[in-house]
Amino acid sequence: MGCNGSTLAKIHNLDELILETGFSSSHICRLYDRFHALDKDDKGSLNRSDFQNISELAVNPLGDRIINAFFPDGMDLIDFNSFVRILARFRPVDQNPKKEPNAPEPINSRVNKLKFAFQLYDQDKDGKISKSELLQVLRMMVGVQVTEEQLESITDRTIQEADLDGDNAISFEEFKKSLEKVDVETVLSIRFL
Repeated sequence: MGCNGSTLAKIHNLDELILETGFSSSHICRLYDRFHALDKDDKGSLNRSDFQNISELAVNPLGDRIINAFFPDGMDLIDFNSFVRILARFRPVDQNPKKEPNAPEPINSRVNKLKFAFQLYDQDKDGKISKSELLQVLRMMVGVQVTEEQLESITDRTIQEADLDGDNAISFEEFKKSLEKVDVETVLSIRFL
C-alpha cells in the first residue's frame, strides 16, 4: 500500500488524531495500512475475530483480555480512529512533553498505561481487582508451571502487600501505588514502525 497523500486524505480528522495520540502522520498512515490488512472484508471496522488472527495475540496468555480492551463498553466493532487511540496508549512516553496547563492527560501517560493494565485484571469492572481475578490472570500467565497452592500463596501475598484499606481487593489507587517503582512507561510501550 504505502503511505502517500491519497492515503492521508482518506483518514477522517487526521490533524485531530495526530494531536490527540502523538503519532506522526507517517505512523498513522502505516497504522491505516495495518488496519486495512486486518479488515479483510473491507468493512471499515474490526471485530474481535479480526484481532484473533494476529499471531502475537493468539499465543499471548492474556490475548483475549488485550483484545477485549479494544472493545470498551460492550462494543462489537471499532473504527480506524478508535484503533489508533487504543494503540496510542502503548506509544512510548515523550521525554520532554510540552503540556498546556489545562490539557488532558496524554493517552500514553503513566496513569493511562496503568489504567489499561488495571482493566486487564478487573474483569467485572467494579474498580477493584479481587483475589479470584488476580488468581485467574496468574493461572493464564504461568499455566501448569506452578502448583495451585503456590498460585494461591502468591495471590494472597500480592493482595496483602497492595491492599492498603483492608478490603481484601486492590483498587486502582492501590494498584498504582504498588507499581510506583516499576518502569511502566517502558514495560507498557511498543516501538511503532
